[in-house]
Amino acid sequence: MTKALIIIDTQDSFFETDYWQESGFETFKSNLLSLVDSFKARNQPIVKILHSREDANNSPFNPKTGLVKPMAFLPQEFTKIFYKSVHNAFTDTGLATWLNRNGIETVVITGIRTEQCCETTARIACDLGFKVEFVTDATLTFDMHCPVTNTHYLAKDIQARTNLVLAKRFASIHAHSDY
Repeated sequence: MTKALIIIDTQDSFFETDYWQESGFETFKSNLLSLVDSFKARNQPIVKILHSREDANNSPFNPKTGLVKPMAFLPQEFTKIFYKSVHNAFTDTGLATWLNRNGIETVVITGIRTEQCCETTARIACDLGFKVEFVTDATLTFDMHCPVTNTHYLAKDIQARTNLVLAKRFASIHAHSDY
């Protein structure tokens, strides 16, 4: 057991954000479920990361809202669940210790948002000495507007940029069908 699937922030909180977009969601779900099935078939660990911010009173990421739970399409059982309050899945969660204790050398990164929590987790994982496989088509992000340049970026362009900055530096880039 040297590889673990890491599912980041795929939680109900996102449905209540002002930036949620349905575009790409069905494909994301299908690709992620394919990965989950592959890892289950090989009896490899599946780790769920949930973003939880108790200090964010009016946020859907506050556990008091009842939204800090895996999206319904995901299986309800995971090998391990960790809660984070920052962008990456390692700071103050115990994830690195758990991975090391279980002989995990490679992390397979999936989840929501491609350029934010997924990319940040991939960079930190690499810095901590893990091999990182980033499965871009099993990540989801949303169109964004840059207030500095007044430029609108499509989700697919943001994902392409993430591939560019991670590939051969922090991670190897994969598709769900590679598994």
